[in-house]
Amino acid sequence: MMRTWPARRWAVAAVTAALTVLVVGVPTVLIPNPWFGRAVPPTWWAWPVLVLTAVLSGLVTATYIGSPATTPGETPSRSSLLGGFLAYLAVGCPVCNKVALLALGSAGAIQWFAPVQPVLAVAGIVLLGYALRRRLAGERSCPVTPAPMRPEEARR
Repeated sequence: MMRTWPARRWAVAAVTAALTVLVVGVPTVLIPNPWFGRAVPPTWWAWPVLVLTAVLSGLVTATYIGSPATTPGETPSRSSLLGGFLAYLAVGCPVCNKVALLALGSAGAIQWFAPVQPVLAVAGIVLLGYALRRRLAGERSCPVTPAPMRPEEARR
């Protein structure tokens, strides 16, 4: 189904993917910057998770552009939003996460939160994949075309 997408959809997917890399990569310091710091170096799997998250986020977002399955005012699914958030938590520094740090302390964040991060990464990617599959399935369904208006209805 994605083979038939117009260039506009692919452009939205690419821009969204690039923005996702920036929005997640800058605060988690996967992209070095002067605004944020990281106490623990990134894991070997952080970049692959970020790239896969960005690609899936871009594709999910593109399904909302010019789709006959999209209704005005439709919002992104909870599974795609949760998937992106879990991926953000997964690639972040375990001791830089204020909630984990306050709840567990720095030793607890390393001992308890860091081992859970790969699970969060997988869960986030699975949720984004599920959201994309659901959106694409909606596009493959039969489109509903409005019935032609009868002459007496046109006069009203």
